Amino acid sequence: MGGKVIDRDQWADHPELWKGEFQGGAHGVDVSVVFYATDEIGGGPKLHSHPYPETFIIRLGRALFTLGDEKIEGKAGQILIAPAGMPHKFENLGPGRLETTDIHLAGAFSTDWLE
Repeated sequence: MGGKVIDRDQWADHPELWKGEFQGGAHGVDVSVVFYATDEIGGGPKLHSHPYPETFIIRLGRALFTLGDEKIEGKAGQILIAPAGMPHKFENLGPGRLETTDIHLAGAFSTDWLE
């Protein structure tokens, strides 16, 4: 396989924010990415799990992560990991925008929503 470029209009949901999704399986790779951004305090995904690990890179802001039974306050510059099958969620603690890059070790998203 040769190199490939995926333009912003193929994954981004917003013209200025890093917000959208990339599913690598359609491009021959076994990784998918969620680019997440919210200004809403308390905003974030509900409790869920995946059959593969998920890695969260906090690019901006602060978030309260629930990883299994543990609650962790994460901040810009940190990386958190939810192992395969572990229930997890996060919410923006503010003040201001939360931006994360969430790496799924699978070519397509598979999510079991728990709440």
